[in-house]
Amino acid sequence: MWLRNCWYVIAWDHEIPAADSPELFTRQVLNEPILVYRTHSGSLVALANKCCHRHAPLSKGLREGDSVRCGYHGLLFNAQGQCTHVPGMDSAPAKACVKTYPVAVKNKWVFVWMGDPALADLAKLPDNFSCDHPDWVHIPGYMHYDTPYLLIADNLLDFSHLSYVHAKTLGGTTAIAQARPLIEQVDDQGQRGVKVSRFVSNVGASPFYRKFREFDSNLDRWFVYDFLFPSTLLMHSGGRPVGDAPDDNSRAVLLHSCQTLTPETDTSTHYFFQQSHPATVQDETIKQIIFNSLIEAFNEDRDMITAQFHNLSANAEDEMMPLHFDSALIQFRALLKEAIAAER
Repeated sequence: MWLRNCWYVIAWDHEIPAADSPELFTRQVLNEPILVYRTHSGSLVALANKCCHRHAPLSKGLREGDSVRCGYHGLLFNAQGQCTHVPGMDSAPAKACVKTYPVAVKNKWVFVWMGDPALADLAKLPDNFSCDHPDWVHIPGYMHYDTPYLLIADNLLDFSHLSYVHAKTLGGTTAIAQARPLIEQVDDQGQRGVKVSRFVSNVGASPFYRKFREFDSNLDRWFVYDFLFPSTLLMHSGGRPVGDAPDDNSRAVLLHSCQTLTPETDTSTHYFFQQSHPATVQDETIKQIIFNSLIEAFNEDRDMITAQFHNLSANAEDEMMPLHFDSALIQFRALLKEAIAAER
């Protein structure tokens, strides 16, 4: 089951073709195939990628102005999802239409609202500010998982795995797993979820950090993030040389990351991500180093979570032994379950 009255990322803005392009973009969300395109006024349209006649994908058709013509039998649908022309008929049946979805763009993420359109609320969009901010620099990323999205969410809610899954990349120390995080609930102006704060003192720089910086001392590291409905991580992280004042960032590594999971089907997931560094760092190579390092580390995650998924039995969740590592994910799942029940 999924929470439906919320925003899911369907694409990065750059993935949607220009209004004058013949290409049509489609992606599946919550088992529903969706077509997204730009009108000539610059707005975005999201339609069910399924003709009401024989359910052929509209993405196999053609753009005609701000409308899309089905490539199977030629029905023409406007940006409101209404059929305006059926070949061989004087007028299209009033019931000939396809589902439309509220769509919004915020800081380069394209969102679709999967629930009741009347409840679409822009206040529920996450603050993914570093995805489009002059003070931050990044390369946008996307990965596909053949696993349920909640298994990936569990992984993001428990950073103790950095010590082991990412021992040679993002982690570099068992101290991350030994550090107990502070977990708080978030319920503020349409945003719900958990806040996780993990601080790791006096450890060596991770292999990840050493790819773009040199260090002559140990670091105090931190990972502080909100994990919000439906499944979005917004994180400040970094490391500061031991002994430097908490407000002294002259030698610190400062990063901001936006990551979000969108269920494609019950057993597959879209993963959109980026990790930004301050634009004051002038080295143009760093953003590529960070991106390459994320791809390496996230492949480590995907390999582990895919192996975990293949190993799960039908009643695996009842058989799993909860440990202290699981506190954040247990709280988040409980909040999500409560929200889904209330929605139904």
